[in-house]
Amino acid sequence: MKGVALYATLGGDTADDLVARHAPQVKRIAYHLLARLPASIQVDDLIQAGMLGLLDAARRYDAAQGASFTTFAEPRIRGAMLDEIRKGDWTPRSVHRRAREITAAIHAVETATGREARDGAIAEQLGISLTDYHQTLADLRGQKLLSLDQAGLDEEGEIQRVPAPGGDPAETVNRESLLQSLACAINLLPEREKLVLSLYYDEELHLKEIGAVLGVSESRVCQLHSQALARLRARVAAATA
Repeated sequence: MKGVALYATLGGDTADDLVARHAPQVKRIAYHLLARLPASIQVDDLIQAGMLGLLDAARRYDAAQGASFTTFAEPRIRGAMLDEIRKGDWTPRSVHRRAREITAAIHAVETATGREARDGAIAEQLGISLTDYHQTLADLRGQKLLSLDQAGLDEEGEIQRVPAPGGDPAETVNRESLLQSLACAINLLPEREKLVLSLYYDEELHLKEIGAVLGVSESRVCQLHSQALARLRARVAAATA
């Protein structure tokens, strides 16, 4: 009876059918994430983790809830891949340190001037040349993926100070306030950085494709992406301090 109920819930498809049909979705997500991960991470490892996420989604999916399976499975596939990355802690400590230094430099410049920090001013604050600053941004390709789990001005990630939904009302309000601060910070990004994030996260374009849209090199897109993340961390940390 349980098997019959599951068959009906999936609208005639078994969990195995859904996994087979949506396997290409796993590969697409894996290659999208791989574009800004260290070379030490293998796409096969991401795909393997993503397939486990897809299988879990297929077992949990209930068509009666209204969402398409593709929409339902996407965060579970991506989440399984991110869990695999975090477990491995692929990013060297030096990359985390450099990310924090850039975040702090942006915060210092913007606090002192009241304006968005430009590349030259950030490099000067860091005490390095503009060329070295751009190379550092390129090196940050391997930093943790943007969410709120990357450290801001201090060692602790913002998300770790704000419990997930389901806690007491005060905690929920704090989390909502943090997310509102992030949304506001994204909206106030320089137009080019905001466009890069939109094309990458919303349209799911690869860095090379974004470069074609903006008329710049793939490496410049990588720099803009890293700088946008650092700027967001600086502004959200300042807003929630």
